[in-house]
Amino acid sequence: MSLTLVVDENIPLAEAFFGHLGELRRVAGRDLRPEHVRDADVLLVRSVTRVNEALLAGSAVRFVGTCTIGTDHLDTGYLEREGITWTNAPGCNANSVVEYVYAALAALDRDWQGATLGIIGCGNVGGRLYQRMRAQGVDCRVYDPFLTRDQVPDLTDLEQVLGADIICAHTPLTTDGPHPSHHLLNADNLPALKLGAVLLNAGRGPVIDNAALLALKRRRPDLHLVLDVWEPEPDLSVELLDEAALGSPHIAGYSYDGKVRGTEMIYEALCEHLGRAPQMTARTLVPPPEAAEIRVAGADQWQALKQAIAAAYAIHEDDQRLRASPETFDQQRKHYPVRREFFNYRVTAESGALPEALAERLAALGFDTGIAGTED
Repeated sequence: MSLTLVVDENIPLAEAFFGHLGELRRVAGRDLRPEHVRDADVLLVRSVTRVNEALLAGSAVRFVGTCTIGTDHLDTGYLEREGITWTNAPGCNANSVVEYVYAALAALDRDWQGATLGIIGCGNVGGRLYQRMRAQGVDCRVYDPFLTRDQVPDLTDLEQVLGADIICAHTPLTTDGPHPSHHLLNADNLPALKLGAVLLNAGRGPVIDNAALLALKRRRPDLHLVLDVWEPEPDLSVELLDEAALGSPHIAGYSYDGKVRGTEMIYEALCEHLGRAPQMTARTLVPPPEAAEIRVAGADQWQALKQAIAAAYAIHEDDQRLRASPETFDQQRKHYPVRREFFNYRVTAESGALPEALAERLAALGFDTGIAGTED
């Protein structure tokens, strides 16, 4: 049976993965309307599309897949009541977001070695960051009320996390339940940030009360804000962007490798739903990139590390594009340049061999140095 699939235009390799299953109709995610899905069997989205009764009532859709980690844009209760199978891609872009954190800290010249790192939300992304940083010997503090110390030895309360040198928010957005994350950081607790702290949000914008954050930053110029997500999107506060050290248009997880990983995961789930064996894999569809070598001067370990990170991911370019044209937020997401993850790059020294300590640090970030790293 041939299917009709409505697909967000920003999902990569959709034709290659899903084309043999039926007819594909590409639609801009924020523009999806009931008329687009009325006769569709399958809906494939990213995080910008609200999938609920208003969109799907009366449609033929029986499968919804979001090629993202988060599911707060899906009304899963409605989908389940209607017997519509839904799935997401947990962990698909976790590594991409972790590399965004490394790139941001390198751009701010903040070496995480010797710093205390606070993580808010220790799921797929926060958990990956925690594992990576802990393996590097970083002093971590984690707030996640849904976990226990048996699962995360460094679990603590929010107050302790907010007292860290670097705080990274990676929690999904929830508005109900025992521990809602909406405005988790607000005018009452944001002032607890220590002098010179870095606050990075690559989870969901409304987890931080953006108005309260702007007011605090105007009183506390010592703070360093890195914001990939905003309240609201795409109509972010230009005033808050002006106060941020780095800003980007919700693209922390937008590495090409992560996007393709998400497409593959949803493809496999749809094949299982249909009772068909998958015919495509990312390995067969995505050729390895052309050999990419990064040469660094290895005399100063931190300087060499910053060189390698900046060569692989020029995060300042994301920041410059957003500041130059914040009104094109969605277009910047749609036309985001191809960014490959660190494992695609071989790092060598400008002269001689990489110092062993530097090679170990680079490998821990996922770079190819010829020694075993910590990529999992």
